Amino acid sequence: MKKHTSLILILLAGAAAHAATTNTTLTVTNAAVSLTSLTATGPATLTNIGSGTFTATITTGSSGTLTAQYTITFSGSLTGSTLAGAITLPLTVLTGATSATGSGTVTSGTGNFAGATGTFPSLLGSGSISPTGAISVTFSGAGTITTGGSTGPPAPTITQVADAAAYGSSIAQGSIFIVKGANLSASGFNQFGFPLPTSSGGVSVTFTPTAGGTGTPVYLIYTYNQSGVNQLAAVLPSTLAAGTYNVTVTNNTGTTSAPFRTTVIPRRIALFTQDSTGGGLVVAQNFISATRVDVNRLTTGSVSGITISPAKPGQTLIAWGTGMGPVTGGDNVASPGFNFAANGVPVQVIVGGMTITPAYAGRAPGLAAEDQINFTLPSNVPTGCTVSLQISVNGVLSNPTYISIAPSTSADACVQPGFTTPQLQALDQGGTYNTGGFSLIQLAETLPSVGSVKIDEVAGSFIQYTAFELGSIPQLQTLTPTQISPSGSCQVIPITTGSSTSALLAGTGIALDAGTITINGPGGSNITNQPLTETSNTYSLLLGEEGLTTQIPGVLNGTLVAGTYTLTGAGGTDVGKFTASLTLGTPLNVTGGLPLTVVRSAGLTLNWTGGNPNDIVEIAGFSGTISGSGATTTETGTAFVCLTTAGPGTFTVPSSILSQLPAVTPSITGGTSSSFLEVVSIPVPTSGSGTFSAPLTAGGSISNATFLSLLGALTTPAYQ
Repeated sequence: MKKHTSLILILLAGAAAHAATTNTTLTVTNAAVSLTSLTATGPATLTNIGSGTFTATITTGSSGTLTAQYTITFSGSLTGSTLAGAITLPLTVLTGATSATGSGTVTSGTGNFAGATGTFPSLLGSGSISPTGAISVTFSGAGTITTGGSTGPPAPTITQVADAAAYGSSIAQGSIFIVKGANLSASGFNQFGFPLPTSSGGVSVTFTPTAGGTGTPVYLIYTYNQSGVNQLAAVLPSTLAAGTYNVTVTNNTGTTSAPFRTTVIPRRIALFTQDSTGGGLVVAQNFISATRVDVNRLTTGSVSGITISPAKPGQTLIAWGTGMGPVTGGDNVASPGFNFAANGVPVQVIVGGMTITPAYAGRAPGLAAEDQINFTLPSNVPTGCTVSLQISVNGVLSNPTYISIAPSTSADACVQPGFTTPQLQALDQGGTYNTGGFSLIQLAETLPSVGSVKIDEVAGSFIQYTAFELGSIPQLQTLTPTQISPSGSCQVIPITTGSSTSALLAGTGIALDAGTITINGPGGSNITNQPLTETSNTYSLLLGEEGLTTQIPGVLNGTLVAGTYTLTGAGGTDVGKFTASLTLGTPLNVTGGLPLTVVRSAGLTLNWTGGNPNDIVEIAGFSGTISGSGATTTETGTAFVCLTTAGPGTFTVPSSILSQLPAVTPSITGGTSSSFLEVVSIPVPTSGSGTFSAPLTAGGSISNATFLSLLGALTTPAYQ
């Protein structure tokens, strides 16, 4: 089967466009807070420096704030060194606030940081309360640390080692991976031919067992140091044993970095995606003939001289990834090909919940460390612009992605509810889809140590999406109320860089700046021109927590009562002034409450009472895993969103949808799994009550923006 080798190399090189942080950023993740001893403890990371343990003693601050005197005790190569100072955060982080801004200082240090000083002028934080009432705090922010200066050439620093497709923290034998950081190589972009070198211009990457022993150099694919981005790509030798390693980079000045710990595993396939994020539209080709393969896109045509089209039922496709496993022979030369699927390694392709046996799954002939998976779609395959795709190798799933499949063999475009074919064509040609979604949310949840509480908040953003992010656009932002039928429709959203427990899953895309946004409520709500907190152009505000016996200091004592609520935007860099209003809806009551266990193969039937018959009902869920730590903590999993109407009083989430979520059993005390399930009712939005228009400063407007009330219940179930 013909390969467009140049295309694949271009798509791989596109991964170099990912920005790397070169400033010091302090991140403390899920620090456990004890209100009894007034202490906090958790993992801390300082990019370009190292990681360790954050411990703090909480003291009183000015009204509405808390101050913590902290110490970071470093581990690894910096064992014996510490940094100390003070952190100030709003008191609301102790009550589960989703967004808060504080600051920090560095006043002293020991070991490598003796006499250190520094500042972190803006620390963005959040708090969470587990079902058992345990409180944890997370915060992060850029800053500077002065340690008395240094001599000699700048040392290279490593901030991330990850696979080159999905950016997982474990590296498979014989796979392509990337190293991000600062001072890794000389400026410019250098790509190497076969045989791939282990060193070029003095630059090399070495894996040394953490237990000690001889280091192993890897094979360089490119060095990239342009526009503030410094990154290397390389191939890990298939012969390197699985285990834990210290990764070091020696740069063009002959200086070697501090070690960065990573794990080598035998195999884990990671699929390349077309926007190099590890999620969204996968890098796949539709086999047309022996002389033509099209890049999988939404419509039929060409982009920059490359032919594109959606896949068709019954058609053969080629998906591209890395990490399928080790091979014999050189990893630094063009592979002759090796079919893992025909040599005892179980490989399955999962498309829209259907399992397909591939015709070929292994090394791509003519390339190094790249894997291709050739498979044929069944004639009855689910169709659409965002049909889920994952590859299972030896029972381990790849990152979740999606492909575009037209409804028939004669169709020239896929079908996406809420989009016309001309809109899809515009996206394929580089256009964007702008939308805005804000929600006034009340979710009832039962906390073991507290009882039944209702969390009231407002959140939302204006988002710009590309063709590669179509699967992340919430259906509520594209469908009109008349397009939502009582029989319902469901959307599956792969999430690779995080998750949201909001009913409106924002997914990927670029958040737009809208300036200051305030909310005003009716009499009795205690919500009067309250400014929303902005974090990276995403807006939110905890309005109140109903059901608590005592008021928590520093938390707005708001209550969602019947009446009209209004958002007012002052205008920002991307979005101009706007006003949006809604009338609070009527909540549903889920019969018997939400389940604590969801059996994916059985489907999920939910029944409810209340609400107005024409109200929209949204059923949303997520399951996934948490990996990494500190600044590199990521959540990888799959979400679903189903829309129906309240009238029938019942809806069943199909097993074909639930089966696309990974099985997880979250721990109430933390761990590596995450999940949620929620059911909310939404009054049908109308002009002036739920829908609004906002001008774009670059011209045009967002005419389909929504401000909706979402009233319902939330739980964190096990997905079995």
